[in-house]
Order: sequence, then C-alpha cells, then structure tokens
Amino acid sequence: MTTTPTSNEMNGAESLVHTLLRSRVDTCFANPGTSEMHFVGALDKVPGMHCILGLQENIVTGMADGYYRIARRPACTLLHCGPGLANGMGNLHNARRARAGIVNIVGDQATYHRPFDAPLTADTEGMARTVSHWVRTSTDVTEVGRDAAAAVQAASALSGQIATLILPADASWKRGGAIAGPLAVPAPPPIDPHAVENAAGILHSKKNVLILLADQATFAPSQALAWRVARATGATLLASYTNAHMARGRGRLQLERVSYGTDAAIEELSRFEQIILVNAKAPVGFFAYPGKPSTQYASNAQIHVLSRPDQDSVAALQALVDELQAPEVAIPDPGPRPNAVSGAPTQEGLALTLAALMPEDSIVSNESISFGRDLYKFTHAAPAHDWLNLSGGAIGDGLPVATGAAVAAKGRRRVISLQADGSAMYSLQALWTQARERLPCTTILLNNKKYNILIGEYKNVGAVPGPTAMGMLDLSNPDLNWVKLANGLGVEAAHASSLEQCADLMRQSFKQQSPFLIDLSI
Repeated sequence: MTTTPTSNEMNGAESLVHTLLRSRVDTCFANPGTSEMHFVGALDKVPGMHCILGLQENIVTGMADGYYRIARRPACTLLHCGPGLANGMGNLHNARRARAGIVNIVGDQATYHRPFDAPLTADTEGMARTVSHWVRTSTDVTEVGRDAAAAVQAASALSGQIATLILPADASWKRGGAIAGPLAVPAPPPIDPHAVENAAGILHSKKNVLILLADQATFAPSQALAWRVARATGATLLASYTNAHMARGRGRLQLERVSYGTDAAIEELSRFEQIILVNAKAPVGFFAYPGKPSTQYASNAQIHVLSRPDQDSVAALQALVDELQAPEVAIPDPGPRPNAVSGAPTQEGLALTLAALMPEDSIVSNESISFGRDLYKFTHAAPAHDWLNLSGGAIGDGLPVATGAAVAAKGRRRVISLQADGSAMYSLQALWTQARERLPCTTILLNNKKYNILIGEYKNVGAVPGPTAMGMLDLSNPDLNWVKLANGLGVEAAHASSLEQCADLMRQSFKQQSPFLIDLSI
C-alpha cells in the first residue's frame, strides 16, 4: 500500500502529480524541457500516470485533443515554457474549436529568475489566453495542488475546455506541496423551457425548418431524439461542417454535414426559412470571398437556439420530444454493406472500400481536406464507428488526433487516418509515437503532391495563378517519399496506386497490433 507523503516530504511537482491522479487525469502527453525536470522526476516517484512522449509540442497537444474526443475526460500535456506552448498552439486552437478538455502544464522560469529576462522568458500567460478558457500561474509551492484541481475542474466541463496551468520552476522544486482532492464539475446550464416551447411552435407551424446539430448533439443518443423530432414534424437534420466528433455507420443516422464550399452551402441552405440550433452556431463561411456573403443561410431565415454548446443536447432534445409528443421511431437502415472497389483511386471508390473493410467500432481521423469532402454519403453503411474531423481549420491535427484516440481506446479499437499529404508534413512525428506505443493505427496517406485545397481557394477568390504561385502550392521537386519517411519513424509502410492494392494493404494492416501507412497515389 502506497502512503501519501506529508507536505514536508513533498515538492510542488509531486503534489501536482498526486492531485492530477486523484482528479482522474492519468495520461500525460509530454515534450519536457529543463524547467520541467522536477515534474518529470515526480512522474517517476508517483506511480499511476501513463506518460507518452511526442517529438514536438503540436503533436503533444493534438494527441491530448484526440484522447479527449474518445475518453470524454481530459489528459494533461507537459510543454516547455512559452516557446513550447507556442509550438503547440495550432492544435490547441483546433482542440478549442473541437470543445476538447485538456489540462496544459507549462513550465516557466523560476519566479526570482524572470526579472533577469533569460532567453526562454516569454509572456506565457498572454499566449495561453489566446487558446485557453482558464489560465493560472502557481507562484508558490503551497498553491500547486489547489490550482491543479481547479484546472481539471475547468477542463472537465460538459463542453470541454482548455485549462493552462503555468508552473514556475521554483514552485515545482520547493518542499511544502499539498495534495488537493478532486473538485465537483459544475452542472451545465439548464435548458430554457421557453426555448423548447419556441422550437416546438416553429416545428408545428412552419415549413422549411432545419435542425442543425453540432458536437455532442451528433452522438448516438442525441441523434435518436433528433430523428424522432424530424419524423414527427418533417424538419430536415444536418450537422455543422466543423463538427469534431460524430457517431456514424450502421445504427446511426445518415447525417450529412453542411458543405464546406460557400456556393454549395448557400445553395443547400437557401430553402430553409427557420433554423433551430442544437449546440451549433449559425453557418458561416470559413473565409470571406469577393462579392459573397459571410453567412451561408438565407437572408430571410430566422435563427432559433434550442441549446448552446455548453448545454446538454440530450436534455434539450428530450424536452423537445416530450413537448411534441414525438413517438419513438427506428433509425433508417442504410442498406447493405458495400463491396471493396477496384481500379484507379476516386473519392467514391475509396469511401466504399473503407466502408467495406473497416472493423466494427473503428475510429476514423479525417484530415483528407479537399479529397475527402464527399466521403460521408458513401460510408453510411459501414459498421458503427466514430468519425473525428478537423474542426479549427489549422492543418496538422489528423495524425496526432488519431494517435491520442488510439491511446484513449487502449489499443482495443482500430484507428484509421484519412490523411492529406500536405497537412501530414506538419505533424508526421506522430508516426514515431504510434510506433513507440505500438498503436493499431492505419494511415491512408492521400498523396496528390500538392496543396490542392489552396489551388481551389485561388480560384474562389478570383485570382489567376501563375508559375510562381503554382510552385508554392506544389509538393514535388523533390517528391516526398512517404514509405521511407514512415520507415524512418518506425512505421511499416507500402505504396498503392490502385484501390485493390489499397484494399489488400488495409486488410493486412487491420490484422496487426501496430501502425501501418499506405501511401496512396491519387
């Protein structure tokens, strides 16, 4: 039996680890530096924390995001001072948009050393606030445990939050640390009965009504309730484009997302005169374009909020079901599972092959960017699975999110990355962590040797690309050798130029308890 040390025996870093464990944070994604060595030492002394090394901080923060999406509780990160936090900010931006709960532990200069403006000194709090809901610096060893418990409490809210705890080195190494117990997570704000009555009235009296779902509202329990409402009233259901995590496949709704492209989104939303938001925001374009509106819904459409992102979508939809007295109804059958496709790679062919071969209860991490926008409609008849999307638009989250999701699933679920080649280069070090942890991850690397999404955006803004512009959007000369890159990071890999070759490699990889990369030319 392990005895709890007294304050006289325990430094601040040890009180931090004990407090995190008591608050059910038992996984740490880390890229440590000098200021964090006492925290690293505490991880050795205090058993129970699963520590996973990432080779760059944006890998670390992306893994923590993917972990939360599957585990539905936060992990912690360990980041080295302000520059380390800065390295991880791209995927912290994505995690914030995904409403993931993360506890960042960021090392910092000792309190008495900061006035000397040493090279790594930075405005760490200022940077943290741009991607965090909660920020605090522990300036005294006696505060570390208390502050850690508060950070976990903030990160564990129903709509997950980013909590950043900045730990000066002397607060970490001094004796006198005190362990704090877990703090109760506040209940989400209650659903407004007037919002339920208003939504029911709209659904009873109006035509051309859209119910737009996002976040937890696209999980299976909310889907079932939303379908009852739609069937009882004739309303249409869609999911937000930037939805981070969706329950999909057999037994779930054949739920499409609002289109990415502004013209396509405006066209599909033009008929809706009433839009009811369930944990969603009214649709806007990713970017502004000359002569086009920022909003994607019709100018005469009325927007109604049933539940905000920080509220419980199940409670909101259940209240609406009760108000409408909507009867139970079965989720529609998506039809037979498709067969694998042969021939040259196409969006439809790859999607059907994926649906044909993916194991039951897989997790798909989708950063396929332009190639993958039409994969949804061809994968409804796949086995039940979780689908994780890039939600914040900062490319480079696909491989780290897949890695963190595999950690959360404890190696029991196959994780499949649909990964564009350009964005994979932002975070390919995640493959090394997959190899080190022997995670069952299959990466289908969609290799078109270009930033194809930017070629499309060039056209969208009305610009005419010339040779200089096209050279900046091209990933050849020299070609990226993905088989060698993966092998160099410890991951088995092979090239495929046809869908039958891809299918054979998928089958092979699904039998292995280790990562595998398929370099698919598209």
